Amino acid sequence: MNPTSSTRTRPSAMERVRNVGNWANLSTPLGLAIARAGGSRIVRGPRGLTLAEGYRLGFPMAGAFTVGSVVITAHPTWAAAEAAWPGTLEHEEAHTWQWTLCLGAPFLPLYTAAMGWSWLRTGDRSSANAFERAADLALGGYVERPRISLADGVRRLVGLSARTSGARPNGGHGGRRADDAGA
Repeated sequence: MNPTSSTRTRPSAMERVRNVGNWANLSTPLGLAIARAGGSRIVRGPRGLTLAEGYRLGFPMAGAFTVGSVVITAHPTWAAAEAAWPGTLEHEEAHTWQWTLCLGAPFLPLYTAAMGWSWLRTGDRSSANAFERAADLALGGYVERPRISLADGVRRLVGLSARTSGARPNGGHGGRRADDAGA
């Protein structure tokens, strides 16, 4: 399905609650500001989502990410994003609910902590990240990595903190779509 086509589905009552909640907690206005700062074209999406296409800033390093009920992609269109990785929009839509449930801004430190925990336990930012797991790792293009012991994770953390180079900036994410941060 082309997410920007005229066959968009109308939001359900719960989806309207999500969207109102994300406006009230100010995460959707923040998402719109980020999308505009990144030069994105804003379009209406399915189920009351706001889609932003053609995001040009380098942060976050992601093929797609979500802020409130705004789903942002670096691809020129959402159709191109879905063609590159089917299921991207569905995965990102799950994050819109997480913004609602976290009451907006608390999502950011909670997601960051979940990325840290995942890196500590698996060597990548997604495999043990509760937010990415709840949004379906596979739909997000992530490969689930095996967990390592907490002691081994701490040893790796201590070893990396002493080095100034060699660590991958994305925390070692080696999934098929390493450019997707998911938030």
